Amino acid sequence: MNRRIEAVIFDWAGTTVDYGCFAPVQAFVEVFRHFGIEPTMDEVREPMGMLKIDHIRTMLSMPRIHDLWVKEHKTEPSEEHVRQMYDLFESKLMGILEQFTKVKPYVLETVEMLREKEIKIGSTTGYTDEMMEVVVKGAREQGYEPDAWFSPDSTGGIGRPYPYMIFKNLEALKISSVKNVVKIGDTVSDIKEARHAGVISVGIVEGSSEMGLTEEEYTDMTDSQRENACRKVKETFKNAGAHYVIQNMSGLEELLKKLTQ
Repeated sequence: MNRRIEAVIFDWAGTTVDYGCFAPVQAFVEVFRHFGIEPTMDEVREPMGMLKIDHIRTMLSMPRIHDLWVKEHKTEPSEEHVRQMYDLFESKLMGILEQFTKVKPYVLETVEMLREKEIKIGSTTGYTDEMMEVVVKGAREQGYEPDAWFSPDSTGGIGRPYPYMIFKNLEALKISSVKNVVKIGDTVSDIKEARHAGVISVGIVEGSSEMGLTEEEYTDMTDSQRENACRKVKETFKNAGAHYVIQNMSGLEELLKKLTQ
């Protein structure tokens, strides 16, 4: 397929920073515990990548959590409850976020490669503008700064899997066609966001929220454990509609060659 790639749009937590995407996970667990519910890791991670208030709504609609809520609170979860939980989530996340801005392996080298090729760098996120101020500052101090970033605050609070944040990037970066854009993310909602926007959808395996492991946990696995964990993530991304899946950010250069040959 012969094309010219004009831009790569990255997600943030789990893709370019915060290996394993642990900042929001920790905050979500604490919020649900506060309201008397112990969520599983699978329940917490399934909606990852969405606008955080939508993430809470999605978790509350999960059958097991919904039933536990009704049992605990003797009432259906309401929008008022969602707001209370989100306010608590925001304060908990803001209290820990600066500890979770470490740039992931191969990101800085990949950015340098994109700059050399004169490919623009955009980004989308499930965080709000206020949260992003902390993350962007931390990443910038380590040498990572995209040309543009947009949160759901820029799209009337409508986040993934809607494609609007991607469209904001395309407008800001003056991109000629969705066909010339690659979107990279570490969650199912990232994959869907890219597909809905009509851009090339790429999932990243290592350090992803979908895998949910720290760098140390991943390194300490046996080869067969690592292989199994990676295969599961790849299958999830492919089933969600990803056009391509890369192991880590070092695989992007090879993919770009493939796309432009």
